[in-house]
Amino acid sequence: MIEDYRIQLIDTNILIYAYDNSEKEKHEIAKNILAKAWKEKVTYALSTQNLSELFVNVTKKIQNPVPVNEVEEDILSIISFPNFKILTIKPKTVVKAIEISSKFKLSYWDSLLVAVMYENDIDTIITENEQDFKKIPWLEVINPFK
Repeated sequence: MIEDYRIQLIDTNILIYAYDNSEKEKHEIAKNILAKAWKEKVTYALSTQNLSELFVNVTKKIQNPVPVNEVEEDILSIISFPNFKILTIKPKTVVKAIEISSKFKLSYWDSLLVAVMYENDIDTIITENEQDFKKIPWLEVINPFK
């Protein structure tokens, strides 16, 4: 029996935890989430913004930074792998993000993710950041660390 499966967006914090093993439990949970896509069990959405944030954070901001070439290779793999749907930011996405930010008092960067999700009919985000994303009434927020 095939389940009715809607694509969920993976927020950047999940991607970072998959690299950053300073918090072992979150690291394992994040790796297991991504493994579902790599094993072709699910398709997840990622924004070009998520990939950019991933690069900056894991090469510069985590306790044990990852070499640039390794992260670049990983991002190229993600982009080319069919079980990751890459959502691009268009000029109209920026305008929608500004509207969302103003209406829901959400940071611009979180609003940009919400806007790209809205444009692609994605209503679920997997994130640790429940507090901010729960401001959006139509968005289902899944915190895998609870």
